[in-house]
Amino acid sequence: MLVRIKDKNIRIKNILFFIAHVLFPITFKAQCAMCRASLESTGDVAQGEAINDGIVYLMAIPYILVGFAGYYVYKMYKKKKS
Repeated sequence: MLVRIKDKNIRIKNILFFIAHVLFPITFKAQCAMCRASLESTGDVAQGEAINDGIVYLMAIPYILVGFAGYYVYKMYKKKKS
């Protein structure tokens, strides 16, 4: 019984940690070297930030989809087990 309680506490902590990272993301400067060099040479900061936001957005979508798929498989496995 004690092992089950510890596992449940760890699971809850992991879920809360994941939710915190999703809700409070850290902004990264994710640009390829050529895009960054091209944008820095023009001197337009707003355009560089827009390109950066677009790259981060495109990068996040596959991870979100994999997360939903993993959650769905987990729910199916849990339902089948009980």
